[in-house]
Amino acid sequence: PDWLVRSLAPRRAGAGEGEGGVILARACVDGALRRQTDRVYASGTASSESLLRLRRADFEDDGARADAGAAALAALDGVVGLAGVKEHVRALTAQVRLDRERRRHGMPVERGASLHCVFRGPPGTGKTTVARLLARALGALGAVRAGDRVVECDRGALVAPYMGQTALKVREAFDRASGGVLFVDEAHALVESDKDAFGREALDTLVKLLEDRRGDVVVVLAGYSAEMAALFRRNPGLASRFPHVFDFEAYTAAELGAIARGLLAARDLELAPGAGAALDEALA
Repeated sequence: PDWLVRSLAPRRAGAGEGEGGVILARACVDGALRRQTDRVYASGTASSESLLRLRRADFEDDGARADAGAAALAALDGVVGLAGVKEHVRALTAQVRLDRERRRHGMPVERGASLHCVFRGPPGTGKTTVARLLARALGALGAVRAGDRVVECDRGALVAPYMGQTALKVREAFDRASGGVLFVDEAHALVESDKDAFGREALDTLVKLLEDRRGDVVVVLAGYSAEMAALFRRNPGLASRFPHVFDFEAYTAAELGAIARGLLAARDLELAPGAGAALDEALA
């Protein structure tokens, strides 16, 4: 395919004397097989298809992946505030990177370790942005196949008005997110009460898919802190399946001012003398 030819071009250009031809092709294939091994082992879902079929991501150069991961984390650093969230993302990606290196050296790694996350906090605190950057970082590490694939949905996209249809909607969303991240916004609204049969069906279907298709999709449940805590209390099995909990704090007045100034700069707008103080006062 054309993409494979293009991926070989820079390697050919950088090859020294005697390193081209069959030697270059063998090195390319050997690297792809190693990445395939890492990917299949990490997913814990070995099958004839996964063992016999190489994917495009398997041929991506480790250096290019590292650059993509660094770019995602740099973009995260550029987000205003969220110091605790940024630290948690770096810790999670560092653990994924360490596990990958341990596998490469034949060392034991916990199989089937979950990457599913809970984002808790008030609205408008950057949960969707962080989910996209986290997906890019995980994609660069090979933890997900498609780091640029983030499917966003909410109760309206997952819960149908008739029994039996809800499971189909959840599976469709899961299929769309295959290889990437499924971001469920306002997840606390999935099950509105103990009598909410449709919401219960959505949540039960989602949990079953996490087990049946382990390693295929990383699911992020996002919502308000108190409401998410209530959802987890009513469904104690969720805690073990979503071990990574990120707490998003409300922005301070200074951080809101920085965000507003960034929005203005993106539109090539400037603050007139005295306007900055008025802006800060309005956001205080």
